[in-house]
Amino acid sequence: MKIENILVVCVGNICRSPMAEYFLKQKFPNLSISSAGISGLIGHPADDKALQCMDRLNIDMRSHIARKLNADLIKKADLILVMSNNQQSHLEKTWPFAKGKTFRLGHWQNRNVPDPYQHDQAFFDQTCLNIQSYVQDWTSHI
Repeated sequence: MKIENILVVCVGNICRSPMAEYFLKQKFPNLSISSAGISGLIGHPADDKALQCMDRLNIDMRSHIARKLNADLIKKADLILVMSNNQQSHLEKTWPFAKGKTFRLGHWQNRNVPDPYQHDQAFFDQTCLNIQSYVQDWTSHI
């Protein structure tokens, strides 16, 4: 199957999923890549600490606006990347048609991505590095 539309999902869509989205956009500029949150903080910008991480890597996420996950986004996606086993289970139970195209971002390293929200900058920095590594793992599979 050809992958043209990638959806990255986390809880609020202000930390992890936007970071992964922008790393993926950098790697795959010709694909349609977006993100959303299970409990999306609709209309919020990316978290300041996430912006700082990405700024250090010369990736500007300031245009990001959080949105909430819905059935249309899942239907359009060829590949859905979530942050944890629990999120994958939730998506597949809520939207059974997500099965078979939903994987953890850290799938290839058998890792979840812990939520950095309301943690210190060091936690965000480590999360950012982990996300960057997990995105790199996907490059040979997309």
